[in-house]
Amino acid sequence: MDDSNGGWVALFSGGKDSSWALHRALETGLDVRRLVLVRPPEGSHAYHAPAPSVARVAARSVGIPIVDAGLPAADVEPPDLANAGAGRGADGDVESLADVLRTIDDELEDGLVGIVVGAITSDHQVDRLRTLCDRLGCELVVPLWRADPGELATEMIDGGLEVTIVEVAGPGFDERWLGRRLDREALGELAALSREFGIHLLGENGEFETVATDGPHMSRPVALEYEREWNGDWGRARITDVRLE
Repeated sequence: MDDSNGGWVALFSGGKDSSWALHRALETGLDVRRLVLVRPPEGSHAYHAPAPSVARVAARSVGIPIVDAGLPAADVEPPDLANAGAGRGADGDVESLADVLRTIDDELEDGLVGIVVGAITSDHQVDRLRTLCDRLGCELVVPLWRADPGELATEMIDGGLEVTIVEVAGPGFDERWLGRRLDREALGELAALSREFGIHLLGENGEFETVATDGPHMSRPVALEYEREWNGDWGRARITDVRLE
């Protein structure tokens, strides 16, 4: 794709999917000039942004400026636990994102060409973003769309994406998963949980959340310190410190 007449933005949570989509986009030559961190209000499940502090430090390693697109609480619908992580929200969240993208379009000397997003399975999310792009007159690229979960997870691992699990909420998980690296051994255990409980291998139904701490598109790895919090059927690795190594 020829993007010589403008720049791209990537929606970036710092998790595995948005990080790998960004890598794929850069690898194909897209000129990504901004990362947009869509940060929901406290307690919202409309967007998954489990560790904004990690995303900001990871952006420094990538070397692309990050734009914080915090959403007002009024712009996000009440939590929909059945679709946690799927990018669901009220129409207002799209409008807030549109405002951020218009600002970036004005800032870029040659304008905004398109948006890169790491969606894999959510028709709702992609349809809404495609409608948004149509309104703004830009393109939408979804590099991971409809990928086979096992193949995609293996591609990420073998491709050098270092992923840490920072939140779990589903049958078969315990607090030992918090802070665990997503490697081939962990993937094998996730496959067993998928067969037994039906969880999605990539956590697309909200079973787990991740942060990416290193990858082929990053100049330096991200170091984390965290404290485990566990309440019986849900837990998180609460980030207490993050820095570039």
